[in-house]
Amino acid sequence: MIRVLCLDVGTKRIGIAVSDPLGIIASPIPAISRNPEDKAIDNIKNLCKNYNAKTIVIGLPKHMNGTIGIQAEDCMNFAKNFEDDYEIVFEDERLTSRQAEHNLATVGKKYTKNKGLVDTESACIILQQYLDRK
Repeated sequence: MIRVLCLDVGTKRIGIAVSDPLGIIASPIPAISRNPEDKAIDNIKNLCKNYNAKTIVIGLPKHMNGTIGIQAEDCMNFAKNFEDDYEIVFEDERLTSRQAEHNLATVGKKYTKNKGLVDTESACIILQQYLDRK
């Protein structure tokens, strides 16, 4: 079955999640460093190949009023590295980091010293939002 990969693209790290083969549940994959960027791109392409993902959902960090800012433009530029080989879908990710921190705190995970946990949980939230809508 074809899966969907999700990226929460930050300036330092990229949170990653993948759907189950039926496209119902989002599961975390450990976050990767964004730098060097060419290595991050290769890692993501390898994940897509390994999971047979044809679609990449990328969180789009819009401002609260819905406008596109510098961070969102950075995400859209990063997505260009994949648009020749994969379907790219942008998903509104407003407030997902806060929700991720809340989720992690609720289950007692210490995320303050491991921001990769927040990025990965954010990617799961973004992907689950996309899957639920589909």
